Amino acid sequence: MTPEEEIADLRARLGRAEDYIAICNLQAAYGYYVDKSLWDEAADLFAADGTLEIAARGLYRGQDRIRAYLHHLPRLEHGRLFNHMQLQPVIHVAEDRASAEGRWRTIMEIGLPDVSLRGEGTYENRYVREDGVWKIARLHAFITYYVPAGTGWGDGGVPMPVEIPHFPPDAPQTIAYGSFPEVFVPPFHYPNPVTGRRR
Repeated sequence: MTPEEEIADLRARLGRAEDYIAICNLQAAYGYYVDKSLWDEAADLFAADGTLEIAARGLYRGQDRIRAYLHHLPRLEHGRLFNHMQLQPVIHVAEDRASAEGRWRTIMEIGLPDVSLRGEGTYENRYVREDGVWKIARLHAFITYYVPAGTGWGDGGVPMPVEIPHFPPDAPQTIAYGSFPEVFVPPFHYPNPVTGRRR
């Protein structure tokens, strides 16, 4: 490798490292905004033709529809709690640095006047660079479980959310699965980093 080629390679690797940090911050910002019912701020993080799919509520397509969906969620106010911790990122930036895919784990705490829940899920997301800025192109949250905060798994799971009756999605749920006590492993966007095998 010539010095020029080595410099070009180092610049490309540095660029992808910067992309990794930007995508981590983007996803974390989404979580913080959603926790505080800052729906417009959260919707602004999506690409113009982005998609959002959470639990069994179906798929919403386009930033405007995503914004409207978020505004249909319960608002943070006295006596309510919403926390979405986003952990374990596995992010792969495309060679051309125009798109990326990421897998995350989310731990959820939900407190409403009539119910308190704990939950866990997996995001399999896609990101795209628009006008030099990373945005969410696809957010897909697979719910592993919701359980009552006071009792836990021993009493079984709480059914995950389904379609909002007065605000139907643009498309039905794309992958049929059940949350706890059912067992489902969301598909991985990446191969095994050691064996190269896909699952």
